[in-house]
Amino acid sequence: MKNIIIVGPSRSGKSTLAKRIHDELNYYVISIDKLVGIFQSAYPQLDIRLNWDREKTTENIAPFLGHYLGMFSSSDGKGLLGYSHGAVENNRFVLEGAYYDFGAIESVLQKYGVNDMKESFHLIGLVQRKKTAEDFFRDFRKFDTENDWTFSLSDDELKSVAEEAVSYNEEMYTLLKKHGFDIYDTSENRDAVLSEIIGRITRDIGKE
Repeated sequence: MKNIIIVGPSRSGKSTLAKRIHDELNYYVISIDKLVGIFQSAYPQLDIRLNWDREKTTENIAPFLGHYLGMFSSSDGKGLLGYSHGAVENNRFVLEGAYYDFGAIESVLQKYGVNDMKESFHLIGLVQRKKTAEDFFRDFRKFDTENDWTFSLSDDELKSVAEEAVSYNEEMYTLLKKHGFDIYDTSENRDAVLSEIIGRITRDIGKE
C-alpha cells in the first residue's frame, strides 16, 4: 500500500486535502510544519525552524524525512540498521508540507531500497499559478486568522509576501515537475480539484 506525499506552497490546500484523505480513506496525517515546530522546541541547535530561513530549514530537516520515509515505506527497511524489520502492515500515512529537499531525501531513500519515489508513494503537488499578487493579498486578508503568521502584517509587508507567493508557486511547480509529481492547480474551484484527487487515489488503491 503506497503512502502519500503532498507538496505545495502555503494556502494551496495541502492540509485540507490531507484531512480529507484521513476522513475518507483512513490515512494518518503527518504535518511537516508540526515536525519543524517540534524540532524548533526540542533541538534548537539544529536550526530547523518555522518562518525563518526556508532554504536552511528545508536542508536541515531533509535527512530526517529521508530516513522516516525509508523506515516506514520500504519493503525490508534495513537501511543503516543492518537488520530487517519490514514495513508496518497497513501503516498508511499522508505527509504534507513544503519543506522538501528532494535531492537529499532521495539519496537517503536509496539506502532503504527506495530508488524511485513515484513507485513507492503517491506524489501529489498543489500549486496556485493562476493567482496574481493582488489575488494572494486579498485572500490573505480575507481568510487569515490569528493562527497565521501573516495575520498581523501591515499592508506593505503583506504585499511583499503576496509577491513572493507568485514566484514561489512557479519555483514549486518546476520542482514538482522535475521529481515526477502529479500536479494540480487549486487557484480556482479548489474543492472540486481536491475531490478529483481523492477520486484518483481511491482508484489507484483499488489497483494496488
